[in-house]
Amino acid sequence: YFRLTGDLEWQRERFRTHIRAAVESGKPLIIHTRSASADTLRLMQEEGADKIGGVMHCFTESLKVALAAIEMNFYISFSGIVTFKKALDLKEVATRIPLERMLIETDSPYLAPVPHRGRTNEPAWVVHVAEAIARLRGVDVATIAEATSADYFHLFRIEPDAR
Repeated sequence: YFRLTGDLEWQRERFRTHIRAAVESGKPLIIHTRSASADTLRLMQEEGADKIGGVMHCFTESLKVALAAIEMNFYISFSGIVTFKKALDLKEVATRIPLERMLIETDSPYLAPVPHRGRTNEPAWVVHVAEAIARLRGVDVATIAEATSADYFHLFRIEPDAR
């Protein structure tokens, strides 16, 4: 609902259609929610999004929202925002959710991580997201890389050797 006002029922109906299509096709949902977490979670529950699961892409919501999504078989994906100095609430989420439900991303071409903030983002910079989360959690970056890679393969039902 970010930057939108008025009757947003049209957006809710399209979201319902999106969830139904994912469930019907057997493909995981990719959800980006911003300033709409209560409705997002409610519609996910009403439409049975837990049957298929998916990822909360470019996550910026609270720990409460993250845990509710995880309860519905979703992964939480962190972008370069987690490297930003003022993203304290998001940093807390990154330290508190299970590694078994975490993904990392760049959201290219947007949201370049520190030290590239303000530039056009690129996939190679996802390592900065992994490094930031590793520092926050007090683990080495290999731990984050291994966990998020395994989570990716599990979510998208891909055998790691099939790459």
